[in-house]
Amino acid sequence: MGNYLNHELGDGPGALVIGLDAGGTRTRALLAAASATDGRVLGEAVGGPGNAMTVPVPQLTEHLVEALARVVPEEARTRVVAVTGGFAGATAASAQDPGTVKARTALTEALRRLGIPSDRVGVCSDIEAAFAAAPGTPSDGLALVAGTGAVALRVTARRATTTVDGDGWLLGDEGSGFWIGRSAVRAALRMADGRGRPTVLAAWVGRTLGLPVDVLPKGGIPSYDHGGTDLPSGTGTPAPGVPGWERARREDFRRHLLPAVMADPPIRLARFAPLVAEAAAEKDAVALAILAEAADHLLETVRALEPRPGERIVATGGLLGPAGPLTAPLAERLHAHDLSLDWVADGCPGAVALARLAHTS
Repeated sequence: MGNYLNHELGDGPGALVIGLDAGGTRTRALLAAASATDGRVLGEAVGGPGNAMTVPVPQLTEHLVEALARVVPEEARTRVVAVTGGFAGATAASAQDPGTVKARTALTEALRRLGIPSDRVGVCSDIEAAFAAAPGTPSDGLALVAGTGAVALRVTARRATTTVDGDGWLLGDEGSGFWIGRSAVRAALRMADGRGRPTVLAAWVGRTLGLPVDVLPKGGIPSYDHGGTDLPSGTGTPAPGVPGWERARREDFRRHLLPAVMADPPIRLARFAPLVAEAAAEKDAVALAILAEAADHLLETVRALEPRPGERIVATGGLLGPAGPLTAPLAERLHAHDLSLDWVADGCPGAVALARLAHTS
């Protein structure tokens, strides 16, 4: 259901704008007063997934109808003067981009069905919308996303002009939640086969996957480790530094873990990223090393955009939020290059700001 923040919306004369943040898991819509000096958000609602590249146009249209119908009362729909949608898989840089064409087609049809004017409809990427959500609605600078995936953009005149990474789980997204989660599972496997350092991640990953308790490492992880060197591992011999985890049980651990991981889509590895953050908070050396390397990757991604000292970087995504596990390590690395982050929660406020600009232009 829609959440109306202003119960006196009614059928008054005030002009309205709509901002949409359409991502891979949901579409979020905000209804706001068209006047920037007013600044009121009047309602919010959610609908189904809105990735313009992966959701077919008919389904995307239905998801937009769902969110829009909930956020705008029927009696207020003719008062909408501008709509801007930030869509995953679209871009403001090219009206002919396939994702942009799909997003505009679906959004225009959704508005038509609901009787909402579509004279001023804007389509951009969810990242371009997030960039515009920063204080002052900036038009130029850098955007960095670190959530399930990872990508950095240079934004010029509110349009993405250069992209670094964002190449997906198979080819890129280095330093992302997927990358961190995969690193956690790899660390568990390396500990089990004798190549890796002891880490609580082995037991935590195993429990999360529902592995039998009797194949998991038992007890705490000692403060010493083998430094990643090759280890003797005869049958029945506990892994050095992991008392009680005999070779046979380690083999059983691997035999159970691999099928459990392969049964899910690869991107599901991202669900192990919070385990790494928890382990790092407990000073687990392997987890700390994973987060440090992830921060290094994100720094490399930003630096590939050739930022100028002091240039604005607008960041979004769970890894870089106020409680994000990469916020502090990345901020420290960026500080050495006279750079800092402005974090925004999502692109909805930016989409509203862009709709207001479209209305007044």
